[in-house]
Amino acid sequence: DGGHEAIHPQLGSREDFRNLVKAAAEHGLEIALDFAIQCSQDHPWLKQHPGWFSWRPDGTIRYAENPPKKYQDIVNVDFYAPDAIPGLWLELRDIVLGWVKEGVKIFRVDNPHTKPLPFWQWMIGEVRSQHPEVMFLAEAFTKPAMMARLGKVGYTQSYTYFTWRNSKAELSEYFTELNEVPWRDCYRPNFFVNTPDINPRFLHESGRPGFLIRAALATMGSGLWGMYSGFELCEAAPIPGKEEYLDSEKYEVRVRDYAAPGNIIAEIAQLNRIRRQNPALQTHLGLKLYTAWNDNILYFGKRSADGSNFILVAINLDPFNAQEADFELPLWEMGLADDAATSGEDLMTGHRWT
Repeated sequence: DGGHEAIHPQLGSREDFRNLVKAAAEHGLEIALDFAIQCSQDHPWLKQHPGWFSWRPDGTIRYAENPPKKYQDIVNVDFYAPDAIPGLWLELRDIVLGWVKEGVKIFRVDNPHTKPLPFWQWMIGEVRSQHPEVMFLAEAFTKPAMMARLGKVGYTQSYTYFTWRNSKAELSEYFTELNEVPWRDCYRPNFFVNTPDINPRFLHESGRPGFLIRAALATMGSGLWGMYSGFELCEAAPIPGKEEYLDSEKYEVRVRDYAAPGNIIAEIAQLNRIRRQNPALQTHLGLKLYTAWNDNILYFGKRSADGSNFILVAINLDPFNAQEADFELPLWEMGLADDAATSGEDLMTGHRWT
């Protein structure tokens, strides 16, 4: 009996939600909300605003389709239906503003590329004119041109194709692309190592080393990264032949032991500490690839915008074998002569060298 502004009774009350937001803030965390503009067959809008939907000539409502899939339990609003403007647009804006009032400042938007771009440009502009700190994350796996357009109309962050870039060649090409025009001007990538819907094939059989590889790539490659619960415990059991979790939280409540042997929580914490201490790692920009003579080792550097912070990163992409490589130290990036001496520190181990 509730709409987009309601809280399911099994999850708690409005006061419970406010307490959750407060408790998260006390731990330096923020609550993000998934914003999906779709309705169940019993959503109150179908009775209150039938003119916001598409109907067949026989009087039945059009359900959601993404050929060849059909979602008969979901119906989509029609943004340009005769009664939709301005009523539907204003209602959606006010829903977001209502959650902002409750302390939500981050919205992960479901499939924004399937909704009109003029709506997003207007709605995001309306919200951010009042609350410039609010962020919108585009959960859009679609054509690159559309992903860029979403950034141009106001999206703060975006999902990426990082999840499917595994080899040195693939990663080198992708990291370079994100640092070039037009991407660098309109697109802020969030490198997710997994999602509720995506259990990457790379992790299915690569074990703990594979998870460390992807965590290192995400944390060092982009200023924004994300992981879905279970990654830190190296959970990877798939539905056979699919990039989906065998025991998905979409269908069951999972209770996890975060002290379980083999977890990578300490390594993730260390990577995050390194990111906080080094401005060069707080953006995807300023990344340059350097030469390491081994196709299993990705080697790059990142420099902060003011030039004061320079980090070199080398990652073994092979989860099954130790790898070695000769590599060039880019002394020219530090303003040093080719025969100069310098010192450095391995930020993961604390080892210093000259």
